[in-house]
Amino acid sequence: MEFKIKEVTTPSQIKKFIKFPHKLYKGNNQYVPVLNGDEFETLTKSPALEYCKIKMWVATDNKNRIVGRVAAIWNPHSNEYHFEKRVRFGWFDFIDNREVAAALLEMVALWGRELGMEQMHGPLGYNTLNRQGMMIEGFENTPPINCLYNYPYYPQIMDELGFEKQVDWVQIKLRADVGVPDKIKRINQMLLEKHNLRIMDIKELKGSSKLIKSFQKSYNEGFKDIDNFVPLTDTEVEKVAKDYFSKLRKELTCIILDGEDNIAAFGICVPNLSNSFKKAGGKLFPFGLLRILWEFRNYTTIDLLLLGASSEWQNKGISSIYHTHIATNLERGTIKYAITNPQAENNSAYKVWERYGYEPYMKRRCYIKNL
Repeated sequence: MEFKIKEVTTPSQIKKFIKFPHKLYKGNNQYVPVLNGDEFETLTKSPALEYCKIKMWVATDNKNRIVGRVAAIWNPHSNEYHFEKRVRFGWFDFIDNREVAAALLEMVALWGRELGMEQMHGPLGYNTLNRQGMMIEGFENTPPINCLYNYPYYPQIMDELGFEKQVDWVQIKLRADVGVPDKIKRINQMLLEKHNLRIMDIKELKGSSKLIKSFQKSYNEGFKDIDNFVPLTDTEVEKVAKDYFSKLRKELTCIILDGEDNIAAFGICVPNLSNSFKKAGGKLFPFGLLRILWEFRNYTTIDLLLLGASSEWQNKGISSIYHTHIATNLERGTIKYAITNPQAENNSAYKVWERYGYEPYMKRRCYIKNL
């Protein structure tokens, strides 16, 4: 087929760039559309753009219809942190056509070479807060709203184009209503007393600059060894606090403070809103917001969003405290299932899920290729 590659620069072009997957996946029962307004803000006003650079392209056919898209990200913080010279690619969607995919990725490669990069990898965003990882298993399942979905032909074409695996992440689905044995509850209470820890009332987060800074420290230290991790800056954490802290649900959140009221560990879960996002179709109005708010209050599945601990509290068993606290809250409720965020396949933290009874849900891959 004939097609052209065009760089995306204007607001109207960015909006078309954002909406292309809605058309590509029309009729697909698993695809979860992002909210168009949120995506526009991410691509144009993200705090990460204080240090990142981004370029976007679309492929259009001879009728000027978009048949593919890609974004390239230069993240100097990531390259410095990991001692690498890499350009990222993300927002990568395309029809079932190898030439279209190849041409889009070649634009990323060309820009990467101009910047002096040696490799390209993705799908990735600016940091681990963005959607990342191309699905390679679990296509029959619906992802959480913060995770990508793609057709099975995507990884097939990536293999044909010579891309290799950098890292695989897995997601599992587990029962959320099995409760916790009394013995483990007693052990956790002993841990709290032994280490002078306490479970914080999440209302304390509101307007607390100290706790926001403490969260930043705990998050950056807790995930520092994760593949492709980038420490969050002050402005990025402030954005997270503004957008999400006020929406945390008490029964789904456990933040553990040490004796000096610094965040030692955290377990943050959120209602799974995939069905309402499907119905919204990328739009908040006229009915999207109402559907999302309804599901926010009436849900049977949760997403395990962030589970971690600051470096000085890792390997001391206190992760069991937030697991137990949240599981106890859910054991007599209507919530039946939980879906984990992507975890590296070699992550030993998997063992914690064994007592809940779990099943594989999705597997996703970050690809890499020399330039």
